[in-house]
Amino acid sequence: MPDSLEPEQYARLKAEAKAPYKGLRNFAYLGFGASAFIGAGIFLLQLLAGTAQAETLPNFMLQLGVLALMVGLFRYENRTS
Repeated sequence: MPDSLEPEQYARLKAEAKAPYKGLRNFAYLGFGASAFIGAGIFLLQLLAGTAQAETLPNFMLQLGVLALMVGLFRYENRTS
């Protein structure tokens, strides 16, 4: 450990070197996941209302897929090894 750094700074820099941009990736996963959740909710309401089901169902499924992907990536990123 270099003498010019405090132990907390050194630990933070070491963690960042081990997993660069982890915080940014987690923020992106949460942001895209929230967007997919909101979109899925809107498309679900449209499906329940019965409007344009031929176009709405594929969009709803796409939003669910994106949501599942973001949850999976977030869990993979934060798993304990």
